[in-house]
Amino acid sequence: MRGEWNGLQALILSVCPYAYYVHCMAHRLQLALVAASKEVICIHRFFNKLSSIINIVGASCKRTDQLKAAHATNVAYLLDIDEIQSGKGLHQIGTLQRPGDTRWSSHLKSVSSLIDMFSATCEVLLNIIDDGATSTQRAEADAAYEALTSFEFVFILHLMKKVLEISDMQCLTLQQQSQDILNAMHLVSSTKSLLQKLRDEGWDNLIVKVISFCDSVNIPISDLNAHYVARKGRARRQQDDITMEHHYKIVIFNNVIDTQLQELNDKFNDHTMELLTLSSALDPKEMDTSFRIDDIC
Repeated sequence: MRGEWNGLQALILSVCPYAYYVHCMAHRLQLALVAASKEVICIHRFFNKLSSIINIVGASCKRTDQLKAAHATNVAYLLDIDEIQSGKGLHQIGTLQRPGDTRWSSHLKSVSSLIDMFSATCEVLLNIIDDGATSTQRAEADAAYEALTSFEFVFILHLMKKVLEISDMQCLTLQQQSQDILNAMHLVSSTKSLLQKLRDEGWDNLIVKVISFCDSVNIPISDLNAHYVARKGRARRQQDDITMEHHYKIVIFNNVIDTQLQELNDKFNDHTMELLTLSSALDPKEMDTSFRIDDIC
């Protein structure tokens, strides 16, 4: 839409060359929040693996058809055993969504689609490992399957779904033209509160959900009380008392949420919030009812 050569931006500039383009603040915020989460090394690594898995599974029409067929079979089985509920619009057969930094909600859709089609994705990867046309295809599928079926990958998959649902809700609401400045500020505050609540109270529910999911798809569950050993040469520098629970809860869970909160606090600090709240008093819409002298004095 804002293409430099043939988008809306170009059309406006052709008429008024002095026009100044400002990227949508809601979109910029979403990009910033996704980028902030990737500042955590394991999250950056997770999204690289996620993209690789989706690219491998969706590399051809044949693989896409296999994915849809496997997912349809899995949904039918779960319905038969009353594991899931049927209903209008539920369990539609689709494909894995590719994450893209410039596309709205793409990371959330990508994570959600993989959770929904997890078993089908595993089945397609196993088919490629067994019947891939080249050794390269088989090796790539094997690496993708190993990553996909690790406890850490599944844990981050569910964690990012939780976090992205909160931030995505805010970004989508900010797009609405009916939103005034004051409501937008309240929305930012509520988003911070939801993230903080997830950090303070969400660990137990998340880990129970992850363990239950791993049980359902036969993924080995890490012993959270076991000693955590870092990869490669890092093991020499780590503390001896680090457990698996500490790694998942402190290093990953808390760290991811903290980066989101920090990004929101940087974008909407106290001074910015106060300035925007004060400027809302100048909103011409319903000024007779919304104007309050206390807001600016």
